[in-house]
Amino acid sequence: MALDARLADAAATMRLAAAAARVARAGDFIALDGPLGAGKTTFARGFLRALGVTGEIPSPTFTLVQTYDTSAGEIWHCDLYRIEAPGEIAELGIEEALDSAIALVEWPDRLGAAPPAPRLDVRLSFAGAGRAARLEGRGAWAPRLRALGNAA
Repeated sequence: MALDARLADAAATMRLAAAAARVARAGDFIALDGPLGAGKTTFARGFLRALGVTGEIPSPTFTLVQTYDTSAGEIWHCDLYRIEAPGEIAELGIEEALDSAIALVEWPDRLGAAPPAPRLDVRLSFAGAGRAARLEGRGAWAPRLRALGNAA
């Protein structure tokens, strides 16, 4: 199941992310993919804001992981851009986080191996003055993606 969306601006990206947050569950892996500047961190911020996070939501480019306690449980926002070898991933504890947290992972290709099978893939790209998003639900995300499409 896939959902395509045109995103005129950052606010539209945040609204799409908020719709995803409403159907996300503990243990979810959300892969945020796309070139630099396509809106991955904006999507993550919209997701976190929808779950009640206030204050600054920094990009985890240098810290690699930021964690947040939200109304939906713990959220891990990971930015793997600076990861040079897949072996470095184990030190972050992402696999353990998936036992009870939601993982928002920018640059999921840096994982080396394929990301967990039940996941939401969010591919952001440039589209004229705005952005485009293609969301693909795998495993338990497929039926939720239908609900997300109705809510977005």
